[in-house]
Amino acid sequence: MDIDGKEVKAQIWDTAGQERFRAVTSAYYRGAVGALVVYDISRRQTFDSIGRWLNELHTHSYMNVVTILIGNKSDLKDAREVLMTEGKALAEAQGLFFMETSALDSSNVSAAFQTVVQEIYNILSRKVILSQENKKEDVTRIMDGKTVLLKGGDEADSDSKQSGCCSS
Repeated sequence: MDIDGKEVKAQIWDTAGQERFRAVTSAYYRGAVGALVVYDISRRQTFDSIGRWLNELHTHSYMNVVTILIGNKSDLKDAREVLMTEGKALAEAQGLFFMETSALDSSNVSAAFQTVVQEIYNILSRKVILSQENKKEDVTRIMDGKTVLLKGGDEADSDSKQSGCCSS
């Protein structure tokens, strides 16, 4: 995926939400920086399980995982059991992104992945910028502080050996 002229790669794991994989899902969460939590709009039970999946995600992952709630199978309008407004409300209450998709007709599928990857990229970019600014501030503080003279090798005299390596 191209973001700001840079190639960004994402590794994606699908836990499928099935109970038989539940024992290994916590291992997937540990290094995750993004998550797509998907429910089937035509099956209320999958929507009702979202709270449990979010709890598990927050228990086993970093605190600031970029998460998007996705209502899938939006092509099944006649079979809908979960209204879009319900999905949006849950996402808003949990501080998540929200989108409806259809894997069948590919609507919004790419957009869902792009949203998560773009937000992760934005967060990491801000952290890099802040880190660089902090390093500049540290250098400025050192430059404004007192002078430290380091002596070693042939330059060291007997006084510096007794008082340590540094003097001011």
